[in-house]
Amino acid sequence: MAAGVIFDCDGTLLDTIDAWHEVEDRLLADAGITLSKAERDELSSLTLDEAGVFFCERFDGVDTPEQVRDLIVEHLLDYYRTRSVPVAGAEEFVAQLHRRDVPMAVLSSSPQSFLQAGLGRTGLPERLRAIVSVDDVEGSKRDRATYHHVCSLLGTAPGDTWFFDDSWYALKAARAAGLRTVGVFSSDNCGTHEELARYSERVIEDFTELLD
Repeated sequence: MAAGVIFDCDGTLLDTIDAWHEVEDRLLADAGITLSKAERDELSSLTLDEAGVFFCERFDGVDTPEQVRDLIVEHLLDYYRTRSVPVAGAEEFVAQLHRRDVPMAVLSSSPQSFLQAGLGRTGLPERLRAIVSVDDVEGSKRDRATYHHVCSLLGTAPGDTWFFDDSWYALKAARAAGLRTVGVFSSDNCGTHEELARYSERVIEDFTELLD
């Protein structure tokens, strides 16, 4: 039994990861660049502002990190507002936990505008105690303190709190912070089944596997 639950958003609660990859691939194609697996892993762990720096440092034709952020927001914000959908079983699983009075939060590297737009298309926000973007806190999902901060918002101890994410790096950091972890497979670019399993107690394809 969980005292509290923290969910990632993209690729975990919302089926948006392909839209992110499409934008990344467009930026890479425009720059004529192919990333290695290690560079893809690095990119997937970055905040939006850090991704701007990533592209500026490596590629010609990008003037500032803010230019990259603006391009991503331009392509993705409308998608969140009009086309984003929940991962299968996500709304039902959150409702199931809510009926059991389990406090829940979202922790995401996406900007708050994306989270509000995408989650607002679902019945999830009314059941969540907090929706946290790393833009709103010091640090990132690579830092243990970020997970402890969200646990404090829930009023739960890390060891009694479960964290769901589709990225292996976040599961690794959450586990190091003392949380219990479940991998949600979305894409090999975020984490293969083997990578997710390395840092999770269980790996699921979607939340239908966890419903009563």
